[in-house]
Amino acid sequence: MKSRIFMYLFIFSVLLIIFQFVNSKHILESYETDIKKEKARVANYKDSIAAMIDENSELKLFNLDYDDDALDYFIDKGYDVSQLIPFIKDELYKLNEYEGDDHPIVPYASMTNNKILINNVRLLNHKWLIANFTDGKHWGQIFLTYAFEGEQLKFKLVEFFMYPLN
Repeated sequence: MKSRIFMYLFIFSVLLIIFQFVNSKHILESYETDIKKEKARVANYKDSIAAMIDENSELKLFNLDYDDDALDYFIDKGYDVSQLIPFIKDELYKLNEYEGDDHPIVPYASMTNNKILINNVRLLNHKWLIANFTDGKHWGQIFLTYAFEGEQLKFKLVEFFMYPLN
């Protein structure tokens, strides 16, 4: 009787060990597949980040904030660049406050009941900027030069266009 109990205990132990082994094997395989998926996802994210870094560096090419030579031009003239860039943009936005139908810079008249307004401005370097404008329905872009004449900032329209309606 005693030998049968040991035999049953032995068989039960072997079955328990086999169950534990199979269960552990499935858990390990599941973890390995999860790890492989995560490694693939991390590699994909690294590729996406690298592509975004490349795109970001290309966007910085024509931006005054990242153009050291243009910034040095202003610094050499004695301007505080941290205040100058917002000042230039603000001066252009102030031109949106005009009386009548004709915008002081945009060469188009509004074709709606709204005024033409300059929306966004990008300073390309120490001499050029690009801006877009709209009257709510029609929109376009202008290319300007700017310069300081004494204490006054002057804008000069170089090129412009308006997108056709579809």
